[in-house]
Formats: sequence, structure tokens, C-alpha cells
Amino acid sequence: MATNCWEFKKCGREPGGAKEAELGTCPAATLTLADGFLGGKNGGRACAYVAGTLCGGTVQGTHLDKAKKCEACDFFVQLRKDHPADCSAIGFMKHAKSAMAKR
Repeated sequence: MATNCWEFKKCGREPGGAKEAELGTCPAATLTLADGFLGGKNGGRACAYVAGTLCGGTVQGTHLDKAKKCEACDFFVQLRKDHPADCSAIGFMKHAKSAMAKR
């Protein structure tokens, strides 16, 4: 499986992570609807589209609130290079819609 955001950024908010008790579990790490998006586990490669992720030591708001920070994020920049056709809000929504249809 591909590297997930919590592995790349070493934030410690994944289930069982070093900072989970202090900062809470990251919603990207538990978003099963996003499982498999760009090859990640849960929302591990959809973090830019998930509210409540951690950036710069601060819990972030909605996708629109954090869009500029995500555009400059080294993890997100690499995802866009590796998956130029699918690494977008539209690509994420298509994946989520497909996952919901399977449930």
C-alpha cells in the first residue's frame, strides 16, 4: 500500500499514534469512505479533502479553509505529481461516490 499522510508527515494522530491521546485521532486516518483513494488506507491520501487534519501543529478546518496550505504541502505536491488526473476534489468525490454505491 502507498504511503499515507500520517506516515509521511509523522503527525502521530493515526490510531495508536504517539500524539493520538493529546491531539485526537485524525479524521483522515479513520475515513473508510476514502479507503483506496490514490492507493492509500482510509483517507491517508485524501487528507487535503478532509476537515480536521493537522498541519503545522494546528488542527485545520474544511477543505476550502485549508486549500492554500495544502497546495504548498510537500505530501500533497507529491500526490499531484504521482496522480495528476485523479488528485483533485473532483477525483476524491468520484471515489467517495463509488464507495458509497458499493455499501
